[in-house]
Amino acid sequence: MRKIKGEVRTIRTMMSQPPRGASPSRPAAAGNGKRKNNIRSLEEERRKRRRAAAPQAQPAPQSHAPYQPGSIDTILLLVIISLVLFGIVMVFSSSYYYALTHSSFGGDMYHFVKLQIAWSAIGFVGLCIAANFSYRILRRFSGILYWFSVVCLVLVQIIGEEIQGSKRWLGVGPIGFQPSEVAKIAVILFLADYVSRHQEELGTLKGFLKAVAVLTLPTVLVAISNLSTAIVIFAIGVTILFVASPKIWYFVVAGFGAVGALAVLLLAPMFAYRMSRIRAWLDPFGDILDKGFQIVQSLYAVASGGMFGLGLGQSRQKFFVPEPYNDIIFAIICEELGMVGAAIVILLFVVLVWRGTKIALEARDFYGTLVAAGIVMLIGVQVIINIAVATNSMPNTGMQLPFISYGGSGMVFTLGSMGILLNISRYRLQ
Repeated sequence: MRKIKGEVRTIRTMMSQPPRGASPSRPAAAGNGKRKNNIRSLEEERRKRRRAAAPQAQPAPQSHAPYQPGSIDTILLLVIISLVLFGIVMVFSSSYYYALTHSSFGGDMYHFVKLQIAWSAIGFVGLCIAANFSYRILRRFSGILYWFSVVCLVLVQIIGEEIQGSKRWLGVGPIGFQPSEVAKIAVILFLADYVSRHQEELGTLKGFLKAVAVLTLPTVLVAISNLSTAIVIFAIGVTILFVASPKIWYFVVAGFGAVGALAVLLLAPMFAYRMSRIRAWLDPFGDILDKGFQIVQSLYAVASGGMFGLGLGQSRQKFFVPEPYNDIIFAIICEELGMVGAAIVILLFVVLVWRGTKIALEARDFYGTLVAAGIVMLIGVQVIINIAVATNSMPNTGMQLPFISYGGSGMVFTLGSMGILLNISRYRLQ
């Protein structure tokens, strides 16, 4: 700085003094030209000194291009693998006696676990494909998938296979699937796409109601025969809308509407069986041999497990509970592995939800955020409902425990959704 100030004073002195040999009355054009050259030389020298004194700028660290994939979330993948492997063990432990004692399975104690392994393998193939297939490409087909699921939900009420009094399955040759499982993924992908394209309209009541209509159509169709799955789809949609909508009071009004619709589904004469489930939930020991039988056996299983359980494969209640490898499997986990084992399972699901939420917050575009949030809610709500039913914290309803309960289409679509979530994790902000 001292050198620079000295140079400035020198320039000012040179400009104020007349050139040598020139009379005061004569113009000194040649002297002025020389002074200008001197000034330019000094300015150039000053710039050189500044550049030499300035620290060299470091090149900016290279980051991923806007949609160049990175690495997947390893923790999330390990949790998924752990839950699936644990589920295979628990399906065998809870099903071998049931398979042995029912002639329809040919006395094959490995009947259910072999199918569980096969469906898990197919699901992992879908996971690997989805994890390496950009979710932004899926966005282009979300509308087709949505309307396909709606058509299937209508068809299942007409030509669907009735199992235990409900039409939930569609058969295509030897292959059967539940349209409600397709609807879960379709609602996530299409509603996220619709909301991200009409985000500004969500600030108006008309725009918000249009988005609600997209959610309501499949929810109502599913609720006709499967109220618990309809609750899951509704929760997924509400989560996506809540993340995107700037108007909170809309959800208060919509909440009252949802309560009214739920009351209709419970009180309508054609759905009287649902009220019987509520009565059994309030007093399961009042009808211990019929409506309250499964609830009571589940509570016995949870209570008899204690802190560390009876041991793997040592459950007694699986001899009485129908299909212990399915909706009620969490009670068998409590009985065989105790509170410690159940807590570890819950902790794995908590880690899964945490990683999924982190992926949603770090997604590179708004569509990825909404899809990830919907998938996290898909898993979280199913876990809460299954555990609540097993502990009689809510009325008995059919809901699988993700990754652990026995199931075909449920396992495949759940692992497929995890593949989409892993794919979003590859495009996180660095």
